Amino acid sequence: MMITRFSPALILCVSASGSFADHELDSRDLSNGETLYAEHCAACHGANLEGQPDWQTPDENGVLPAPPHDQTGHTWHHDNQLLFEYTKLGGEAALAKRGVTEFASGMPGFGDIVTDEEIWDTLAYIRSTWPERVQDIQAARNPPHE
Repeated sequence: MMITRFSPALILCVSASGSFADHELDSRDLSNGETLYAEHCAACHGANLEGQPDWQTPDENGVLPAPPHDQTGHTWHHDNQLLFEYTKLGGEAALAKRGVTEFASGMPGFGDIVTDEEIWDTLAYIRSTWPERVQDIQAARNPPHE
């Protein structure tokens, strides 16, 4: 009989994977999200989620151009709640809520324009365009539910 030793860190990673708080994006209306993206996001972030040119270089005011929301950008590096707050409150307010101040963001808040459910639909649509591996990595960035 072969005895296999597992690293405690590996066990923790495997066992925790099912408890990540990714459910906010599950069972969303992707068609609605795509429509909302086209209506409210594409003008800055691109019709194909490609972002603005030179999106990693700040302008003369220190504001970064709109980043891509496809797999080449950094959207998938963030947890769902930050993405939601960034969309609802706007970049500066969302970051200030997390203690990051003096960051010039060009992202306006959409909380007075679309509902919370519509924000989640839009975020779910964006995520649906990423390869499965990227979706899995982003899902793992969400803290586990209590």
